[in-house]
Amino acid sequence: MANTTTSIENGKFDWAALLGSLAIFALLAIGPFFIYPVFLMKLMCYALFAATFNLVFGYAGLMSFGHAALWGAGAYMVAQSSKFWGFGPVEALFAGMAIAGVLGAIIGWLAIRRKGIEFGMITLALAELFAFLMLQMPFTNGEDGIQGVPRGVAFGVFDLAEPANIYVYVMVVFAIGMFALWRTVHSPFGAILRAIRDHENRAVSLGYDVGRFKLIAFVISAVIAGLAGGTKALVFQYAVLDDVSFHLSGQVVMMVLLGGLGRFFGPFVGAAIMIALDSFLAESAFPAPVIAGVAFVLCVLLFRRGVVGEIGERLRS
Repeated sequence: MANTTTSIENGKFDWAALLGSLAIFALLAIGPFFIYPVFLMKLMCYALFAATFNLVFGYAGLMSFGHAALWGAGAYMVAQSSKFWGFGPVEALFAGMAIAGVLGAIIGWLAIRRKGIEFGMITLALAELFAFLMLQMPFTNGEDGIQGVPRGVAFGVFDLAEPANIYVYVMVVFAIGMFALWRTVHSPFGAILRAIRDHENRAVSLGYDVGRFKLIAFVISAVIAGLAGGTKALVFQYAVLDDVSFHLSGQVVMMVLLGGLGRFFGPFVGAAIMIALDSFLAESAFPAPVIAGVAFVLCVLLFRRGVVGEIGERLRS
């Protein structure tokens, strides 16, 4: 445990993470000149969402099958507060983060006493209950969802109806969210999470309140998942039942596994693969789930550690 806890406090700067981050943001900065900006904004939203799942599963060892509820809570709150309560885009995102954090605290508190598949099934059941509420509550408009969400004006200056402004806004939100996750992972708290994941009984014997650490990690993940979902609601100007569906929870698991479980940049790569496949298959006459399933199986067979994990291993060897 001591070695695990102090392994990131050896005074060495993580140059690989810095260079990787600079490369990603450089690509995102020049991306709109070559790629449809809405595709890149969608990628940033889903990559941030996948990174939150990577925090709880890849670093804390918590398999959540209902993570879409947290994303959807943020999306619905941003849509509701922007369209009906007159909130600006910044205030609406804070509201989305707050409601997602509360929901995450409730789900986490109810599920954290269980481990493994039991934890996953409890999160799934609670997420399905939340999805049912979103279908039945009058303010969500049922299957129609909340449409026509205004993007608003950020800080009273930046009109997000302008394509350039909304793109920069999403980039800033993505950077803040990823930095918060990076700081969480590369801290003594993150090291304790990995120690709990690797040997929970030993962590308990050393005096750590394992349940508290897991709950805090789950709430952090929930807050940033709400941020990602709320940003998506601003970009596409709607919140619908797909935002709380089990299908989305399954997608985020695939993103993390494809990119590399427990690898900080894995979710971004996995999200890029999944979003690119969705865009390509949208114009294909062949059944999209079949192609996506085959691609996923091939990636798992060829990249056992995920794309980022395999590349990292080969570079080290």
